[in-house]
Amino acid sequence: MRLSRLSPGFVPLAGSGELPAWRRPVALLFLMAAAMPIAFATWSALLNNFVVEMAGFDGSDIGWLHTVREIPGFFAIGVIALIMFIREQVLALVSLMLLGAATAITAWFPSLGGLLVVTMLSSIGFHYYETVNQSLQLQWLPRDRAPQMLGWLVAAGSGATLVAYGALVLTWRAFDLSYTAVYLAAGGTTLALATLALFLYPQFEAPDPQVKRMVLRRRYWLYYALQFMSGARRQIFVVFAGFMMVERFGFEVHHVAGLFLVTLVVNIAAAPLIGQAVARWGERRALMVEYAGLACVFLAYGGIYWFGWGVALAAVLYVIDHVLFAMALALKTYFQKIGDPGDIAPTAAVAFTINHIAAVFLPAALGYLWLISPGTVFGLAAGMAGISFLLATLIPRHPEPGNETVLARPLPTPAE
Repeated sequence: MRLSRLSPGFVPLAGSGELPAWRRPVALLFLMAAAMPIAFATWSALLNNFVVEMAGFDGSDIGWLHTVREIPGFFAIGVIALIMFIREQVLALVSLMLLGAATAITAWFPSLGGLLVVTMLSSIGFHYYETVNQSLQLQWLPRDRAPQMLGWLVAAGSGATLVAYGALVLTWRAFDLSYTAVYLAAGGTTLALATLALFLYPQFEAPDPQVKRMVLRRRYWLYYALQFMSGARRQIFVVFAGFMMVERFGFEVHHVAGLFLVTLVVNIAAAPLIGQAVARWGERRALMVEYAGLACVFLAYGGIYWFGWGVALAAVLYVIDHVLFAMALALKTYFQKIGDPGDIAPTAAVAFTINHIAAVFLPAALGYLWLISPGTVFGLAAGMAGISFLLATLIPRHPEPGNETVLARPLPTPAE
């Protein structure tokens, strides 16, 4: 179908190749991949210093903040209700706008109560954007090229974050910047890019209509289990790894940003290679490598407290951690291979909710454990990575509908 025959503003995915390259679906995915981390990564880079210096947080306070931040992720299933009235593409961009706006005003609320409210708003934007963005990626990217393209999207996000952190490192001390100015600039940039994308891009029509109700299928059970473990394990890293660098080793803003810069440079180079590796190895082997590596990393984090290992090791582990987390794109392509095309949007919402079940209570609970034994917190994360490794061994070499797990393989026919 030629674009001239389409309704104004609506373009089928198959016909999007007639558009200029910068207005095609993949270009929009790259724009969103770059816009989101400008706000979110800046918020993350400044957060630990901001809450310690300006709000006087301790381990339990930061735990509660992250618990509140994860509540919208737990309710990401609400996306299913929203897409009954709002197109996924529009919902993704509006959510991105909310993330940018909430990030911009974060520094105006330097108290536990104020930060809980602003964090809740930014988290709604972040989690709803991520839910819908994952759905759009799996609908818009061809299956045979999805791992490679997802790797490049990770690299694009890392590149945008690199620019933001680079500016932070170069200007934080040189111009004596305030938290207010940096949060306002980063959040405002994300808000502006999302607003422009809302008006500049047509609405893309995927060939498979999405089911607009909650979908829970027994044959997706392994995907659900891996999502649950991923959410529990990742929260420990997100909440406590950066906090450790500030609390234990006295990192200042430019030190934290510098560590992030190194991580981003490595990720920009590694993410496309990871995408190629997933395409070549398959999801099973890629996820097993990720989980085995994460178990070792978390045990080494615990060793920093148990055996007094130093800051250099902590910094190296932080970089390795991020590279291994990039391999999680294999979980997306695993579902793309086993799922019904119409299940992508509702399952993305269900998976995000499952991913955040543990995230709602773990940060607060482990925040109290952190006050007693920080090393034990990382030891628990290593155990979770080990469980994930065992689950990954159940992924077949060539997953597809009817062959979602190795347990689903038909028994060989007896010889007659």
